[in-house]
Amino acid sequence: MKAKVNAHDVARLAQVSQSAVSRAFTEGASVAPDTRERIHAAARKLGYRPNAIARSLITRRSRIIGLVMSYLENQFYPLVIERLCQALKQDGYHVLLFISETEDADNVLSEILQYQVDGIVMASTSLSSELANDCNTAGIPVVLFNRVAKMDPLGEYSTSSVTSQNHEGGRLVGELLARTGHRRIACLAGSPNASTSRDREAGLCEGLAAAGLQLYARAVGNYDFAQARQAVLDLFSDPARRPDALFAANDHMAIAALETLRSELGLQVPRDVSVVGFDNVTQAGWPSFNLTTVQQNVDEMVEATRTILFDQIGGHVWARRVAVPCVLVERGTVRVREAGGENTDQDGPAAARSASKNRRKTL
Repeated sequence: MKAKVNAHDVARLAQVSQSAVSRAFTEGASVAPDTRERIHAAARKLGYRPNAIARSLITRRSRIIGLVMSYLENQFYPLVIERLCQALKQDGYHVLLFISETEDADNVLSEILQYQVDGIVMASTSLSSELANDCNTAGIPVVLFNRVAKMDPLGEYSTSSVTSQNHEGGRLVGELLARTGHRRIACLAGSPNASTSRDREAGLCEGLAAAGLQLYARAVGNYDFAQARQAVLDLFSDPARRPDALFAANDHMAIAALETLRSELGLQVPRDVSVVGFDNVTQAGWPSFNLTTVQQNVDEMVEATRTILFDQIGGHVWARRVAVPCVLVERGTVRVREAGGENTDQDGPAAARSASKNRRKTL
């Protein structure tokens, strides 16, 4: 068997020190350009690849960030993975993805810690205060993405978090539906344990209350397509008591609602019922959906996550909560009618002109 090439072999061929070889393969390290090129040429000739694991034992940094998710069905999270990986790569870090079978990620945290990750991002998941303390003790920063940690007995957050202004986004939806003349407004909630769903529903109710309205009905879809479908069938089972508008706590469930309302219940959107989602995933803008929704600023959320991670890796370990502004994107799934005014369905020319403007309202 051919002996494995090591850094010493590269140093001998390039006629440099072994420490120079190490610096040549360390992003940002100081080494002369001609020396770096000579070392890389020697490495290519010998077939040398630096050993990241061995280097981490020396530097005590793996340059790996663990990313934990409980599901990838929601079209929002593949975009988050892409943007987060791109952002961290610019800083010389890589992302190691773990999938938790439940929203409580305690079952995978022990496994993650075995990989000596430099930090952890938890999206669509949460962790117990005990494990949060374990991570703090180990010096490994944790950031919750699109979730908010529970407060400790002193009223402080034990874990940093980055979210949208979910309550305000829900409030904008409530105001929109009230302003456009809807009176029987239902909510399709996500997971009962998810702070995002709770905050969005609370904001919706606040927006309705400002117009003198109350939530007409609610069901739980658990951020799942099949469960959202069944929840919609239950909400609309009685033709005499059907809601005239539905707010889904994310676009994944809103798209399930659109499919169910149109294909299985034979209802027209928005003539018979208006539908609003939350996230503004790419599919929401497709002509077949043309979904009115609340847009989360993924790039700003990722940048806030990156900043917190590197601050805490650098020793600033206090927990912070960042809430990024979101935007209401009006498309074609909300009936165009001012409260007390004449109904104008989206099927007509005036509605088409309104939908094509793709109006946006910023918090």
